[in-house]
Amino acid sequence: MKNEKLVLFLLAVVQFTHIMDFMIVMPLGAHLMKIFDISPFEFTLIVSSYAIAAFVAGLFGALFIDRFDRKKVLLFIYTGFTLGTLACAAAPNYYLLLMSRSLAGAFGGLVGALVLAIVADVVPLARRGKAMGIIMTAFSVASVAGVPTGLWLAAQFSWRMPFIVISLLSFLTILLIFRFVPAMVKHLEDEHSVIHPFVVIKNLFNDQNQVAALLFSIILMLGHFTIIPFIAPYMQFNIGFTDYQITYIYLIGGTLTAFLLPYFGKLSDQHGHIRIFTIASILAVFSIYVITTLPAVSIPIALCATSSFFIVASGRNVPATTMITSVVKPESRASFMSFRASANQGALFVSSLIAGAIIGTNEDESLQNYEIVGYIAIVMSIAAIIMARKLKLKT
Repeated sequence: MKNEKLVLFLLAVVQFTHIMDFMIVMPLGAHLMKIFDISPFEFTLIVSSYAIAAFVAGLFGALFIDRFDRKKVLLFIYTGFTLGTLACAAAPNYYLLLMSRSLAGAFGGLVGALVLAIVADVVPLARRGKAMGIIMTAFSVASVAGVPTGLWLAAQFSWRMPFIVISLLSFLTILLIFRFVPAMVKHLEDEHSVIHPFVVIKNLFNDQNQVAALLFSIILMLGHFTIIPFIAPYMQFNIGFTDYQITYIYLIGGTLTAFLLPYFGKLSDQHGHIRIFTIASILAVFSIYVITTLPAVSIPIALCATSSFFIVASGRNVPATTMITSVVKPESRASFMSFRASANQGALFVSSLIAGAIIGTNEDESLQNYEIVGYIAIVMSIAAIIMARKLKLKT
């Protein structure tokens, strides 16, 4: 594509706002539990409501998303996401916040799937690992700049302010996409490219490779998001981080991954996606064990544990995502990625509920049973290594 770099940049911004919208809730967990007087389980519902809405929307969107110009679909979905995020900022109580998070999640899940499909359409497989690394640095930038800024805005003004800022940035991005991103209709050029919705489902489940990719993605999510929602609360209640020190987790971990994720992509292109994924996943197993069994230690040691998790857990997602986008042809890619996003959100919902059901609080408000959640994540991570070897890359 002529404007490949510009498109990748704008897609990275879209991914940044989408990830920022999802991530900002987790470090605000302690605040939200106090403000709305809710339990850890009720807090996980705020996180999982986003996921379950994305799950449902992904299933529906998969039936139609490949039938239209990618640019038009992106503008429509991203606008819905922006309005949903703005509704979160305006929510007056816990229950309306749940509804607003569901609205944002319904569109946000589709945004993430579409961005990855567009990247796979625009960039050849030989360079796709590097491109995915660039797109996935959005997570790092959200950690380095977005989350600390969001927490600062919440502390200075209100917990609503981060959502207002995300909405404004998203609206600006919509204008830039409309102005600078060209139409994307290459996937529609084949006379057989427009497929009946039910045929989309049939083709997916008749393809063992696509089914294996979905299972791989689900297992990987279970090995990732069972522990993530409670990293910040655990560091606060069990290790002794202050509200301000929590920002160090995202600042340091995010900075490191911002520099290293493109490198993970290059390594994957050069040495094989499965090999790099396996190495990173083995390192992630050790990191998960350390972070979920961490006793009361000094802040620097705790930051070493959290940063190592950021690096290897995010790093393994680069080759994993590259492999997943490469098991299906372009004319069905967005539909498959939408199904995959839906499956991921379902796994995120389940993992959040599992974590919320297992983790409890002691009399001193510290969290208990976090190590059990860690053991579950470790088992899932090992299973993901096994599943990765069953995938066959096509394009």
